[in-house]
Amino acid sequence: AKRALGCVGLALVVLLVFNLVFMFWTDARLTRVEALPEDQVSNTAGTNWLLVGSDSRQGLSEEQQAELGTGGDVGEGRTDTIMLLHIPRTGKAKLVSIPRDSYLPVPGYGYDKVNAAFAYGGAPLLVQTVEQATGLRIDRYAEVGMGGLANVVDAIGGVEICVAEAIDDPLANLNVQPGCQKMDGATGLGYVRTRATAQGDLDRVARQREFMTTLVTRVLSPSVYLNPFRMARLLWVTPTLLTVN
Repeated sequence: AKRALGCVGLALVVLLVFNLVFMFWTDARLTRVEALPEDQVSNTAGTNWLLVGSDSRQGLSEEQQAELGTGGDVGEGRTDTIMLLHIPRTGKAKLVSIPRDSYLPVPGYGYDKVNAAFAYGGAPLLVQTVEQATGLRIDRYAEVGMGGLANVVDAIGGVEICVAEAIDDPLANLNVQPGCQKMDGATGLGYVRTRATAQGDLDRVARQREFMTTLVTRVLSPSVYLNPFRMARLLWVTPTLLTVN
């Protein structure tokens, strides 16, 4: 019995070391960018992340674009998704959506839609625009493209989402019925992109928060975190898909 317990303990140690090595290796492969502007608002409590989902088709072939329902390439520098994640020192984290069509003052450009800030000046101008609108200091920045989200979902074996109403959106290559169901990368991407519901963008940002929460929960679940095959695939694809500061 002691020998068996010793073997189990050794296996767990090997698994832990394997995951730690892969995590450090993954961090070294992340794409990094200077996302924070020189002129920031005063420091605020907790840690604030600006999470951006760009509509870039970079790295996707025409076949992949058709499969994911992304349409033709519209160029770089636009954002479909903007979310603010606040992590307090104690208590639960809060995730807030900023609809991309929000009309805000963009430093140096007057009033415009918030996603125009990204088109005009990239991540630094978007961060500056969000800081001035919210009064919150942005500490961290992360950006992922369309193909990135789909690949991460597929890497962890899909995510289970409870759909509230039927959605049929050919433009997003999405056709789902009400009820809980497992979504692969292509379906998940369509689900967070579609605006083919009654409240349009407001419905979409609610789905995006739901999907992000479910995705993170799935990544941290034992079925992924303790599965070396899924974890290795996740750590292999993620660094090439994320841009962080």
